[in-house]
Amino acid sequence: MTHAAPNDADFDFDADFHERCLRHAAPQRILEFMFGVFGRRIAAVSSFGAESAVLLAMIAEIDPGAPVLFVDTGHLFPETLAYRDLLIARLGLTGVQTITAGQAEIERRDPGRALWAENADACCALRKVEPLAGALAPFDAWINGRKRYHGFERARLPLFERDGRRIKVNPLVNMTREDIEAAFAARGLPPHPLERHGYASIGCMPCTSRVLPGESVRAGRWRGSPKHECGIHTIIAGPRGL
Repeated sequence: MTHAAPNDADFDFDADFHERCLRHAAPQRILEFMFGVFGRRIAAVSSFGAESAVLLAMIAEIDPGAPVLFVDTGHLFPETLAYRDLLIARLGLTGVQTITAGQAEIERRDPGRALWAENADACCALRKVEPLAGALAPFDAWINGRKRYHGFERARLPLFERDGRRIKVNPLVNMTREDIEAAFAARGLPPHPLERHGYASIGCMPCTSRVLPGESVRAGRWRGSPKHECGIHTIIAGPRGL
């Protein structure tokens, strides 16, 4: 399914108004609305992690050719790369783009490939934040799979955010872990292969550990540090930013 994008490049999306209208809507309804408004000027960003299949399945049901941006940091688990390929084939996704940092930048800023241990924020900036920012440049809006139940900074997420000139939508924001499990079962979605080994939130190999019983779903990310986010969800001030 394809949709017409806004004719006006400066289309003014009233995030507060749509938040009030759609905050209790089902995720699929929110996605249908966003694709109806933005067409191919909206992209999904997916880590192809533990819960990613739910959002990707919903998108595939609306537009299997929708742009999906996947950042390969060079430090991902091989299981994640295999899971990406499995979901692409299973869901019929034809718009997945794998994004990487430039080799010259990696050689200049991380020649020893150990920046993750020396400065995790700098490593995330090099390998994830900056490549994604470049890949998002042509788009007016983007979709991600964050949920309030993840806790930490995500506990009070709105449905819509301003990210510089772009709109960022969190269509799964109200879903619980039980909702996610139900969606996997209802759609017959395959789990990420690392889930059975205790990984609840899956990022780069050096900075991801197993989650213990009773811990937050994201407790295994950057364990032992105050860091909970890679940086791609930092609000960027812009001419129309908040």
